[in-house]
Amino acid sequence: MAASLPRALLHLEGALVLAASVAVYARFGMGWGWFAALILAPDVTFLAYLAGPRVGAYAYDAAHTYLGPAILCALALAGALPAGIPLVWAAHLGADRMLGFGLKYPTAFKDTHLQRV
Repeated sequence: MAASLPRALLHLEGALVLAASVAVYARFGMGWGWFAALILAPDVTFLAYLAGPRVGAYAYDAAHTYLGPAILCALALAGALPAGIPLVWAAHLGADRMLGFGLKYPTAFKDTHLQRV
């Protein structure tokens, strides 16, 4: 039971990030068509796996941490870009964590920080 608590907390955290991102997007976003068009954009990094698992993991992880959306949120607050873009990115990451998709290890695509997919 104790070993599954951290995983459960990460799934719950992902659900919260997803819900909060969608709620704020509903208020400040660019419309639901843009949301639908952008929600899977971070997964384009899957293509980096064509260069091998190490390159793929680095590219995937770079697009699947909250650092990118946080930087873009700062730019959006400064008026440099629409607020919807980082919110959609954060929603994607929240959904991934909620569903159990974690950051990748360079050993294999299925090796993640949350579980073996």
